[in-house]
Amino acid sequence: MRIIFVRHGEPDYVRDCLTPLGHLQARAAAERLAHEGIEAVYSSPMGRARETAGYTAQKLGLPVQILDFMHELRWGSADGAPLFSDGHPWDIADELIRQDWDLTRTDWPAHPFFSRNLVTESAEYVGRETDRFAETLGYVRQGNYYRCDRKDDEQRTVAVFCHGGSSTAALARLFCLPFPYLCAAVHLDFTGLFIVRLTKRSGSMCLPIAELCGDDRHIRGIAAP
Repeated sequence: MRIIFVRHGEPDYVRDCLTPLGHLQARAAAERLAHEGIEAVYSSPMGRARETAGYTAQKLGLPVQILDFMHELRWGSADGAPLFSDGHPWDIADELIRQDWDLTRTDWPAHPFFSRNLVTESAEYVGRETDRFAETLGYVRQGNYYRCDRKDDEQRTVAVFCHGGSSTAALARLFCLPFPYLCAAVHLDFTGLFIVRLTKRSGSMCLPIAELCGDDRHIRGIAAP
């Protein structure tokens, strides 16, 4: 099983839609994805992700299925008290690196930057729902790994169109790595791809494999109209 995470194209955040450049990027991503053997197209419910997904879905003749939990993460102070960089998780990850704080620590939710930050529960929610989604694909979480309960050993591929934050939270869960670590280690450009591959062998345990990380070659050279 392969899961292709695709970030949306360049957005108009105010209107929650794609810009003219974003549409060009989404069209280029559809061309890039046309030969990946995608059998199902999923999307965040947010407009910029759905519009991006629409190009690939139309090219492949597939419907866009909505995954409500993959909407963009929320961040900010949970109690109104000031928070470093207003709780922005990528700025926080950079600051923790500057402080030489160990990003692999599993107690990161207790850190002052995260303990009162809306992003902590938001990321953990996406993680929990990612496990439920994986189960619909035939992979059941056991501890830190996944048991393959697939009934066949065919290589199947699905695409999930989402956001920088929600994809980071989902990947952190799949790879059993702390969310702040992934914020620092994985940055997807607009329509950037991250491909995860899981074993096809029924009954076996696995850790997902990172087949491709941050591929954005399809949008290089594309300029705003």
